[in-house]
Amino acid sequence: MTDIGTTGYSKRLATVREDQKMLVLDPPPFRIFLLRHARAAWPQPGGRDFDRPLDDHGFAEAELVAVKAADRHPPPDLVLSSTALRCRQTADAIHRAFGEDIEISAIDSLYNAPLDIYLEVLMGQKQVGSVMIIGHNPTLEELLEALLGPDRMAALIPSGYPTAGLAVLDHGGSHQAMAGTWTVKDFITA
Repeated sequence: MTDIGTTGYSKRLATVREDQKMLVLDPPPFRIFLLRHARAAWPQPGGRDFDRPLDDHGFAEAELVAVKAADRHPPPDLVLSSTALRCRQTADAIHRAFGEDIEISAIDSLYNAPLDIYLEVLMGQKQVGSVMIIGHNPTLEELLEALLGPDRMAALIPSGYPTAGLAVLDHGGSHQAMAGTWTVKDFITA
């Protein structure tokens, strides 16, 4: 195994299996939901990318994917969302679909973040059995590739990670042992 160059404490927790080019988290949540924000409006002249809202199609995408996810899966223990407006609006749809009890936290560092930041955030969730990350491309696609390996990721999303795409992954091992790999349980689109 080789270090993938993450920062801080995650250097000892994240490795790549050379034989399969997959990320190994120690210990992982058992279920990870990776949700790309729904389609956003084009930026207004002089506006910031961070402040782009969902467009009408994006609001519909977010609601549809959230309802499908709530119908098919138990709620995640924790939802972590980028603080960008389009991610917070997507998180609002998740909140409505799963109910008032779902815990949602906004994290500044997920906006425009590289893969190592997403990994640190994910690996910091040892106390929960499942976590949802609502974030941005290309980093969500890079994270999915790191967890599944390039071949399985390309077979799952050959045209790239769609807006409002939700990957649901389960880990086959336990919190104590890393026997097993990530399995795609579902991929939901609008």
